[in-house]
Order: sequence, then C-alpha cells, then structure tokens
Amino acid sequence: MTTREEEVKVLKEEYLRLAEKFTPEEIKNSPLFDLKDQGEIKFHLTKKLIENLKLEDWLKNYEKEAKVSTGGIRGPQNILYPWDTRFPINQMGVVLATLGKALVLKEDIKGEINKITAGEVRYNTQSYVNLISRVQAEMKINTHLPFDRQTIPVWMVSFLIFMLDYDGGEFVTSSHAISSKIATKDLENQGSQFMPEMSLRFIEKIKGIIKYAKENQEGYPITLAPKNSKFIKEDFNGYDLYVDYLRKTVAKEANLETIIKAKEAGFKIMFDTVGGCMGKSMTPIMEKLGILDIFEWRDKEEDPFFHGIGKAWRVNPNTNQKELFDYSCDFCLLDVVKTAGYEFDLKDKPVGYTILITDPDGDRLSIGQIEAWEKRGFFEELGIDYIKITEDKILVVYHPTFGFLLIMDFYMKQLKKEGLFGNHPRFMVVTTPCSKCWNEWAENNNIKIVTTPVGIKEIVTIAKKVEKQILENKDQDVIVEDIFGDKINLGKDPRMLFGGEESGGMIIGLEDFTESNKGRKAFCMREKSAGEASVIATALSAHLFLEKKTIREYLEETFKKNSVKSIIYLRDDIIYYNESEPDPVKLLQTKFAGEVKRDKTDTFYLSIVLAFRDKKITIDQARTILKEVIPELDFSGLTGIKFTGEATFFQFNENMFVQVRRSGTDAKMRGYAGGPDRERCVKYMDKLLHYSGERTPLYQNTVPSDYQENIHARAQKIYLDYLYKGL
Repeated sequence: MTTREEEVKVLKEEYLRLAEKFTPEEIKNSPLFDLKDQGEIKFHLTKKLIENLKLEDWLKNYEKEAKVSTGGIRGPQNILYPWDTRFPINQMGVVLATLGKALVLKEDIKGEINKITAGEVRYNTQSYVNLISRVQAEMKINTHLPFDRQTIPVWMVSFLIFMLDYDGGEFVTSSHAISSKIATKDLENQGSQFMPEMSLRFIEKIKGIIKYAKENQEGYPITLAPKNSKFIKEDFNGYDLYVDYLRKTVAKEANLETIIKAKEAGFKIMFDTVGGCMGKSMTPIMEKLGILDIFEWRDKEEDPFFHGIGKAWRVNPNTNQKELFDYSCDFCLLDVVKTAGYEFDLKDKPVGYTILITDPDGDRLSIGQIEAWEKRGFFEELGIDYIKITEDKILVVYHPTFGFLLIMDFYMKQLKKEGLFGNHPRFMVVTTPCSKCWNEWAENNNIKIVTTPVGIKEIVTIAKKVEKQILENKDQDVIVEDIFGDKINLGKDPRMLFGGEESGGMIIGLEDFTESNKGRKAFCMREKSAGEASVIATALSAHLFLEKKTIREYLEETFKKNSVKSIIYLRDDIIYYNESEPDPVKLLQTKFAGEVKRDKTDTFYLSIVLAFRDKKITIDQARTILKEVIPELDFSGLTGIKFTGEATFFQFNENMFVQVRRSGTDAKMRGYAGGPDRERCVKYMDKLLHYSGERTPLYQNTVPSDYQENIHARAQKIYLDYLYKGL
C-alpha cells in the first residue's frame, strides 16, 4: 500500500466514523422503509410522524432550494442512515418528492407514461432509485432502469429521454460536489433540466400530501410497488444509439482515423473517472468506436468516496484542531488536484502525456498534460494550475476556459477541412462568467455569441429557441435575445458550433437535425456531456501527438492567430462554512449563517445593477457608491454594470470583467474575472468578491428604497421574462 493509499484509508475511516458518531441511536434503529422487502410495502404518513420527522421544516428548506437550483435539488445526506430527516436529502423526502412529481405528471398526461430512473455512484444511490421506481410503479408509471440497475452517466439518461420520446426522468447524482451531497435531478420530456416553476408545481403537491396527512386520522397512505412490478423495466444501456449519434459529430471517420494513426505511432492517453460512473459506460462506447486500447484507465473502480479525491486534513482556525475536509471533485480547483495522487502515477510519463478527467456523473471534463518544469512560467503568468510531478516535470490541469477554446478551434478546422463550415452561419452559446477569450476567438472567426445565465438548461433553452425558428421557417433570419437584452441575428438556418460553461460542461452542435423515434427534431442534445467531450478531446490530443505539439504550444498559437488578448481567466470562491461538518444540526446552522453573509453581499450589488438597469441611478452614481466602499479600486474605468439573470457583471475598459455571483444552492459567493492584465484582474476580483455588502448612508440616499428590499423577487421576474421569451 502506497503512502497515498494509506492516507485515503485513514481519511475514509474517519469519514465513516464521524457519520456514525453524529447519528443518534433512535435514528439508527428507526428505518422508515424495509427495502430488503421486495414485495409490496404499505406505509401511512401520519400527523405524529410529520411532527417527529420535522417534515414541514424539511419542506420549507426543500422549497427554498427548488426556487434557485440550477442542477437538481441537492443537499447533504446521512451516508450511513439515509432515512435521517435531519438532512435535506433523505428517503422520506425522496418518496414525497416522487409522489408530487407523479401527481403532476398524471395531471398532464392521461395515457401511458414512461420515465427513466437511474443514478451514479453516490452513497445510497440504489436505495433512492429503488424508492423512486417503486413509488412510480404503484402509480402505474412505466419506469425504465438500466440493465442490472447499473450506474450510468446523466447525459445518457437525457439522450435516451429525447431519442425514445419518454415523458421525463430522474437522476440521482450531485455532479462534482462533496461525497456527502446528493440530489435528485429532474429531467423533462426532452431530457432538459427542470425549469423553476416545474419544481414548484410538484412542491405544491407535497404540501397537499402533508396537509391531508395532518387532517386525517389514518394519515396519508403510501404504497411501494413490488421490486419486480411489471411497471419497472430494466431495459437499456443506450450504447449503440449513442455511438450512432457520436459518429455524426465528434466521432467522424476523420477523428477516428487520427486517433488510430496516433496509436500506431505509440499514442496513449489516461482516462481518470475519479471513481464515478464513466468507466462502466465509456469502455463499451470506446470499444464500439474502435479506440478502446489507447486508454489507460485510472480510478475506474466505482467509489462514492472518490478514492480520496478532494479529501484532506485541514486545521480548523476556531478550534486549532485537525479536521477532515472535502474540497469536492471539481478539478477547476487546485486544492482538488493536489489530493488526486497524480505525483505517484504520472512520474514515469513523458512530457506531452495527456489525461482526461471527468466528474462522477460524467457531465464535466478537465484536461491535464505533463509539461517540462522549465515551462512553468507560462502557466504562472496565465494563472493556470499545475503540480510538481518530478524535478523536471509538472502536471498542468487546464481550466475548461483553455481546454474548450482548443476543442472549438479544432472542431471548426475539421468542419472547414470537410467543406462544411460555410454551409451555415455559426454561433456559440456561453454563460456570463465564461472567459472573453472565447468571444474574441469567435469574433475573429465570424461566429456569433449568445450569452446566458449560468446552467446547462440555460444554454439548451437558447438552442430550443433557435431550433423552433429554423423549423418554422429556415429561410428567415433567426433572432434571439441574450440575457443582457441584446438581440442577436444568427442568420438563416444557423448551426451551433459549441455550447459551454466555464465549469467544464459542453455540447457540440450537429450539422443536420437528429430525429427521435416519433420525429422530434434537434441539432444538439439537452445535457452537457463528458462523453462527447472526451471523444473530441482524445482526437485533439492524438492530432497534437502526431504534430509533436503540446497543448501549451497549441494554446499560444491559437491566441496569436485569433488576436486573443483576454488570456487571463480567474475564479475564486468564498465558502462561509465547512460543508464536511458531520453534525447536521451544526451544519445547517452554520450554512444558514453563511447564507446571511452571502446574501448581504449579493443584494448590495444586485440593488445597484438593477437600479442602473432601470435608469434609477447613473453609471457615475454607481461608480461613486463603489468607490466609497472599496476605495482601493479605481472605478473610473467601469464602463457598464449588467444583470446576468442572477448575478452582477462589472464591465471595465480594456475588456476586463468581474462577475460576482451567489451560489443558488449553498452558502458560497463566487467571483470570476478575465481580461488581458493578470494583476488587475486579481485585484479587482478579490476586492469586489470580498466586500461585506455593508450599506452606507451614500448608498441608502442614492439607491431607491424599493430597490434595497426584496431585490431577489425583482431579479427573478426579470429572469423569468427573459427565459420564456421565444420558447
């Protein structure tokens, strides 16, 4: 056992010990459902149970999450005792949510209903899948599960919902979050994530269930169908259908030929699935594409502890004691990269060796590469993270900003080589905190940019609006409005080259519309996918291998050829509490206290940006307010303030921006910055992100009073008006 393996073993033992320690005996001994019973299970939710389990408090927090969630209603769970309702996600909550969703669906659809239920490798995933499928089956909803109920990536579920014309799906996941977190991600009938009001509809049903249970002596009857109910079908893996889809975009013959040619010249690439579900699905997919043997797999064995990735000991400044801390599985964070143990596994790999890193549910991709030690200055200048591997080598983990820039450039060149690029006007859909190097690259290549709020469903919503206009009249110019209120003419019969987020999620557009079984058409899928991203990243890596060129060299070349000046991109988070806190009472208390701090900063900026948007204050007044509270910064170069649908975007001269955004689902503030000057980006992001939000007399006398209160409601109305326009 290596030093790293020993450390992970100790961390995991501590993790499980803490979960055991902070669970009272009465909870340990009081499971709500005996899921070992494969027959029908009857249960009555009574007033007494509602009070004992504090379900009304649970629902209040659940509803709060549903209003702002960008990717499923998520939260921590008791990893050992999942019926523990002290945690936001628990078995009883999942049952109630499933009942609510089923009641809404049966209102909307009078005939046969088909849904997919599946999940990734999180703790208790299978128990939640079991509960969801059996509740739905009892309500005569056909529930489709993967063969042998195996784990599966979220994009495969989304893809199959669209292609098979199902009525939606539910996926148990929590993306790249810490190990104790879990979510039920709801997917509608095109495979897209739920819109906010869709979640609120089923929450109203849960309120009705609790009300009925409290008012009736016998409570509300809940029945779980037998595990082998005729409405539960283990009937798919989707590999063949998805491979056919990939062959139309990222797995064209030219790409596969490049990969095979590189393999014959000695090309190998590492695929790190971080203990998630991607190994099980990508192995047969890569085999069907004929490229499986070029991969060297890492962390392929499924593990909800993620082989210790993101886990570390950290000193609590309040107690001065060493505590277990979980940084998540987000490889955009250097702290996560440092815990992955690459220095042990990559020390014998040569300069240029590439590693693909996905998150547990397979929707995000990061790209790493071995580089020479003496080249580290380039990465330090750009703020690109790296770790030392040996005395003469480093591992660079490229932020998706840079990895995706090269993917879109590589894909564009392929389309040009095939003579396809000029057949349609091209556009990209990106989120507001994405690097402006993408915009500069796109402008140089005559590609339009549509900007959306954060979240893949936002990108897909734009795609749906464009598809609708094309299918109604492909000879008419397609015009869409971005989140900044700008109307963008995409031309006649345009195609999406790329849709992506700064956090590692992307989709590629098709040349021709794909059709579902019943003839529904689309030019892109409805969920970000590290499946397609990993295929084109492999083709790009093979191409660079044959060219004897590193990612760094290609990046420098791309900057130069496309006149890209905004080469700096930074991100920082303020986390107001320890997400790894094992005591759920303390966890929720500290989270709530952190949310108060988060919202104080957030609403300060939102009130200014919305007052400016509505012409209640001028840009000079905004500059004056900001200069008073952050005197270290020069705001004379502030050229605009924009509302992003949820956050505040500061535009400065010389194409520098800073965005300050609250996490909708956690006690965190997020800062993003980009531009040509690293020192300036660092300084401005740091100061704007860390301002407390304290209101001054100048602020109170300048910003209208009705903008100082309840600003989130005003922001939500503006966002929803934007969201549904043109759908």
